[in-house]
Amino acid sequence: MTALYVMIPIAVIVVGLAIWLFFWAVDSGQYDDMESPAHSILFDDEDPRHQAGIDEAEGRPAKERPLD
Repeated sequence: MTALYVMIPIAVIVVGLAIWLFFWAVDSGQYDDMESPAHSILFDDEDPRHQAGIDEAEGRPAKERPLD
């Protein structure tokens, strides 16, 4: 029974720390965009077709570039 007097406050502190860490991660932008970085490693930055896709996604007109 006396172990509960120690374990319950420790558990409350651990849960409070986990909640604080979660909100810190959300506020610092850790969960903003989880898919684009994973997909961007699959493309070569020098590929003109890839750059045209980036331009299109950002709303800029795609530049006319010769395809290899």
